[in-house]
Amino acid sequence: MKKIFVTVSIILTTIYLFAQTNNKQKGKALYEQYCLTCHQADGAGVPHLNPPLINTSFVKGDKAKLIHWVLTGSGDEKVEIEGKFYSNNMPAQNYLKDDEIAAILSYVRSSFGNKYSAVTPAEVKAVRATLK
Repeated sequence: MKKIFVTVSIILTTIYLFAQTNNKQKGKALYEQYCLTCHQADGAGVPHLNPPLINTSFVKGDKAKLIHWVLTGSGDEKVEIEGKFYSNNMPAQNYLKDDEIAAILSYVRSSFGNKYSAVTPAEVKAVRATLK
């Protein structure tokens, strides 16, 4: 019985780790497709135009606020993050599916030196529901 438990535990752990790796790869691919041009390959952004994604209060803070930002965009005004202003407005990314936004934001929150919790499709769905 103990061998069965250990074997099942190893299998489940392997599946979990594979799923996490697969999700990070999906998030990276989507980031490269939709975000890299403005936020750059290293997440550093472009000074005065596009904000960095490295350890900013926006990335590490309230996930709902971050999800809302991605779904609605930044509007027409300059954006202040960490006392610096950025003038290149981010368009709404609401055409992306919940799991795509979750994968991108999970990738961002766990890359570029960031070590923050993942975003789930359910969290994106909940924020999206408040916009209707």
